Amino acid sequence: MTQRTDEPAIRAEGLTKRFGDKQALAGVDLEAAPGTVLGVLGPNGAGKTTTVRVLSTLLRADSGHAWVAGHDVREDPEGARRNLGLSGQYAAVDEKLTGRENLYLVGRLYGMGRHAARRRAGQLLDGFDLKDAADRRSGTYSGGMRRRLDLAGALVARPSVVVLDEPTTGLDPRGRADTWTSIQELVAAGTTVLLTTQYLEEADQLADTIAVIEGGRVIARGTAAQLKARVGGERLSLTVPAAHQRAPAAEILDALGPHVPALDARTGRFTVATDHGAASLEYALGCLRQLDIEVRDVALAPPTLDDVFLTLTGRPRTAGEGAVAPPMEGAR
Repeated sequence: MTQRTDEPAIRAEGLTKRFGDKQALAGVDLEAAPGTVLGVLGPNGAGKTTTVRVLSTLLRADSGHAWVAGHDVREDPEGARRNLGLSGQYAAVDEKLTGRENLYLVGRLYGMGRHAARRRAGQLLDGFDLKDAADRRSGTYSGGMRRRLDLAGALVARPSVVVLDEPTTGLDPRGRADTWTSIQELVAAGTTVLLTTQYLEEADQLADTIAVIEGGRVIARGTAAQLKARVGGERLSLTVPAAHQRAPAAEILDALGPHVPALDARTGRFTVATDHGAASLEYALGCLRQLDIEVRDVALAPPTLDDVFLTLTGRPRTAGEGAVAPPMEGAR
């Protein structure tokens, strides 16, 4: 069955799942267009991995429906699997086998002939910059190399949809950057990616659309720009190096209202949300100058996805988090 180009590559409607007395999913709705990245954000225990397991046919939802490349994961799990590649939180490679042997084994498990499996392994080793290490045991690979090998394994059968569950967990910055490049190349080739992550920068960099999950529900969805716009305001930050000047500086920033300034006591850096942008910055600097308070590293910036995450996940507001945003359209 060929997926129609006008239907979502991934779709979930009202997924629920309970484990004993824990409601892991409480009505999850998701949708990803072909050839895009859907980022799924949420704290630990929010329901991200349970959602991935349902979509990848490893777990059956108690209720609701889900489709991958047009195949119902409950009614046609084999069809869904033929169109799906999965890379979990930890690289699933056999460290006693070489990189080439790992990919060859996956190809054979998919039913490929020996020649086809060898050819596909070679293509992927080239494509993921692993050719020079192809015949080394994968146990000698760096974390980034193992992650690339695992991702290559998810692509052996040329799936139209790839699910990546926190793919850069535990990687160093170089490994994360290499993985990001691999994901971007996948999407450029037309693959649809569902990416779960706790790294806000990662979602901002890679995702076309983002769904925020909390308590087993999607509480917000949209592009990164749309989510940031919902939080509103800008973030004013400045550093007061002298410890004895920080209390009066805090009073000045607090007077900007209605948001509470946050202070990093180690560096003396204040951060506060403001609804009046440059006007607030000018007012604060003027007041600080009048009191001869030394200020360094002044900045005014739009909200980040970290601000969005803290606001939308329903956590109690603390200093510097800003006001709670109104409910998102489509939030459940």
